[in-house]
Amino acid sequence: MQSNENTESLIQFCQENQRVCPMPIYWNDLWGKLKNRKRVGNGWEPSAPLILAGWWEASDLSKRLRLIDHIKWAEKQGQLEEISNFLKSLKEEEWYHFGG
Repeated sequence: MQSNENTESLIQFCQENQRVCPMPIYWNDLWGKLKNRKRVGNGWEPSAPLILAGWWEASDLSKRLRLIDHIKWAEKQGQLEEISNFLKSLKEEEWYHFGG
């Protein structure tokens, strides 16, 4: 299992340059990589990315917090390095930024 320091440094990376979350297509790709996702009632664990209708309804802060949930899920599943590599491979324009 990765240390919290690695999780925190990835979260910090994801918040640099006013980043909020990956743009919807990339965020959906990230979510699809998360292991052990499961249906819980009408939703998912971890919760699905705030894309499609959720994109327009959710605040930037809600999107950022949901991404953090996905990073923490990846850590619990032993996928932190894989998810970190994915996020760090995104070009700046493939990120959604505050006020974007």
